[in-house]
Amino acid sequence: MLVYKIKDIPADPVFPVDLEKLGFFINDQDQIRQITNPEEGFKYRVNTNERWNDVRRNSFNECIRRIVLSRLEDVGLSTLRLPLGVQANDKHVPILCSSNLSTAKRIILILGSPDQDLGIWTNRSIAERGISQGSMVEIAQTILSSQADTALVIANLGQLVYHCGSGKALSQRTWGALPVETAAHPPPRQTYRNVIPRNANWNEHVACIFEDVLAPRNKVINSEAKIDIIGVEEGGLAAVEYLVGRWDKWKNSISAICFSRPQHHKHHLILPDESDSDDTATKSGTLAHFISTRSRAYVLSDKPLECPVPGTLQYGCNTYSGNESLDHEDIIVSSWKNMLQWLDKVHADPSYEEVEFIIEEPVEVNEGWEKWRRGEIDAVDDMSTLS
Repeated sequence: MLVYKIKDIPADPVFPVDLEKLGFFINDQDQIRQITNPEEGFKYRVNTNERWNDVRRNSFNECIRRIVLSRLEDVGLSTLRLPLGVQANDKHVPILCSSNLSTAKRIILILGSPDQDLGIWTNRSIAERGISQGSMVEIAQTILSSQADTALVIANLGQLVYHCGSGKALSQRTWGALPVETAAHPPPRQTYRNVIPRNANWNEHVACIFEDVLAPRNKVINSEAKIDIIGVEEGGLAAVEYLVGRWDKWKNSISAICFSRPQHHKHHLILPDESDSDDTATKSGTLAHFISTRSRAYVLSDKPLECPVPGTLQYGCNTYSGNESLDHEDIIVSSWKNMLQWLDKVHADPSYEEVEFIIEEPVEVNEGWEKWRRGEIDAVDDMSTLS
């Protein structure tokens, strides 16, 4: 067995959190490009050692995080620490809220993907479309500049590991790039000290937002405010799983929900003791009925944006094309403007209900399966001869 001394192991790499020193600049299309090759963006693999690549990527992403948060602050958002009431030196997770949260009659809650950092839709879109388009900067500008009586809350499902040394909540990817003794050492071990109270995972985090921020009893918001929700992937699922058991409490406060690449299914919309009821989805006052009438979903599809596509039977609400056929992360980037238009329409009309449509997908008839079903084929070997 070989035993290496610390002095013989390569030191852990260090990269500056500075775009220019990393070799990048922001062009006039708001894209981050290489100084030496302005047509090329960030490249992950620049070294055969994955540790070098990971640490370098984290420094690059930290530059993006700082730019995005600065721009979001410029449009009127500020940090709120959860759980509510904790001090800056306590374990906490930051979310973003607009300054009119306590007075606005309408609140838009954005529950992003757990795979992304606070305020970012996707790093892929930031690379391709620009910093503001790939982050929540543009949607924040649109909401806060066009509707004075609408507040914005941006959740933080991706940064739920507390790093005591820096006093910050980090994502799992950022945690993996933290400094270690040598390049061969594993990431720091996580213990109970890194768990944020009531925010240990994205389900708890969404529940904490509802209970600490949006619940009228806490007097953080206007008690008469109506809430619109934009749920991205697991963010939408977390909202559904929280609301299904508490719908009687929240049904008068939630106005509408839009899902981007929904992760819930119809069985998530009903409680276990309701599972045998066939009319739950049509019964007024249930979450399933609300989802079917005042919610919609956008999914992967190469069809034009807003084109109806199959999905109603799976998600319990009308389903539309997100005009993205490959990258599921980019659905929200392509469709959030349409979501806002629809949410405005539904908010303005409390009696509005979507008319359910069901689109059937064509199913190819499998000759071998049909012959087996009719008893004409007895063995798998016989079926293979039909190919």
